[in-house]
Amino acid sequence: MASRYLKRGSFAETITTSNQTDVSSIVKGVIDDILNVRKFAQAQRDSIRDFELETQPVVFRGQKDIPISFAGAYIPGGRYPLLASAHITILTAKVARVQHVISCTPPIAGKIPNAIVAAMHLAGADEVFILGSVQAVAAMAIRTETIWKVDFIAGPENAFVAEGKRQLFGDIGIDLFAGSTEVLVVADETADPFTVATDILSQAEHGPDTPAVIITTSDDVGRKSMEIIDQLLEDLPTAALAGTSWKAFGEVVVVDSLDEAWKLVDEYASEHGALFLGENTCVSYGDKVIGTNHIFPTRKAARYTGGLWVGKFLRTVTYQEVTDTKASGELGPLCSRAARAEKFKGHARSGDLRAHKHLAHEYPWIKGAQPALGTIAARTRTGTRMYDFEFDVEIQKTAHTAFATSIRL
Repeated sequence: MASRYLKRGSFAETITTSNQTDVSSIVKGVIDDILNVRKFAQAQRDSIRDFELETQPVVFRGQKDIPISFAGAYIPGGRYPLLASAHITILTAKVARVQHVISCTPPIAGKIPNAIVAAMHLAGADEVFILGSVQAVAAMAIRTETIWKVDFIAGPENAFVAEGKRQLFGDIGIDLFAGSTEVLVVADETADPFTVATDILSQAEHGPDTPAVIITTSDDVGRKSMEIIDQLLEDLPTAALAGTSWKAFGEVVVVDSLDEAWKLVDEYASEHGALFLGENTCVSYGDKVIGTNHIFPTRKAARYTGGLWVGKFLRTVTYQEVTDTKASGELGPLCSRAARAEKFKGHARSGDLRAHKHLAHEYPWIKGAQPALGTIAARTRTGTRMYDFEFDVEIQKTAHTAFATSIRL
């Protein structure tokens, strides 16, 4: 597997030795965009708070969000250098406090894609590999001699990368399944058809298989938008792609009311389930400069999940602790009763044991087992909180018995 490995320290050398010379004019713009992405991602991170509740005296429950340790970012190349995708994917991971981010992107025309490398570096990528498509996803998911295995892979994708992620899902986590770009515009009778047409083509140029839908309450707006789309395609440099998408997957739907339009929107569940409200806000702003993420689910998956955000790089874990022996003993019979109702005898015995140890409740199975167990409880009471650890010990070299000891950390 051939790849070009760029350490963060070799970034300047890589840029100056590449045949491409457009980086110096791009880097400042990338920095400006990154500031917008960072602000929004940081606001997302700040909205996620760890918490702990004392649900009853000396019974604590809590939740923590822990960053993934190793993440992979795949940034496509192909037709266009996706600078925004680079910093939207990598920076979001870094704001989530991911320890190490490995990023991959394919060469463009056989050369190092300077602009993309610049965006990846400035966003905080710890390692950059010039490697593309399914090979890159497989390398990050499985590990090679030079690429470390990651826990999670994020980034926009084509059909091949999406299939690779699908097959590897489970061994690694993924952000979402994202297919071809989709766009849907809702326009009432006050909408400007020229603006509607321009915004439709702004997304249709992504590829020849981009669904582009107009839902409008005005037959006149719908027909004029279609006419203008045909006119704009005559001199659009990317007309070969945008025109193919529009002719194969374009739709104009006329409805009686906006309420009907909103219901249709939910049925379509178009990729940019992120909402761009009003004529002043176009999808391209979200794609490139505003700072929200532009990696979203497609093929109606927006009905049940959202796009890439800081939370995708976090693992939510819950914990619980009973800090008082009497409270633990009182919970024991409650636990035992619930477990026995479900026929879980082993579960019930864990509750029995606490009630026995802390409140001297008697249970036949404990009394019958005690001669073989002997005295094995060891506890220390220093401090206010204790932690239980389960482990095996060998008694008289004939059997293994699990027991708990509360040890102060």
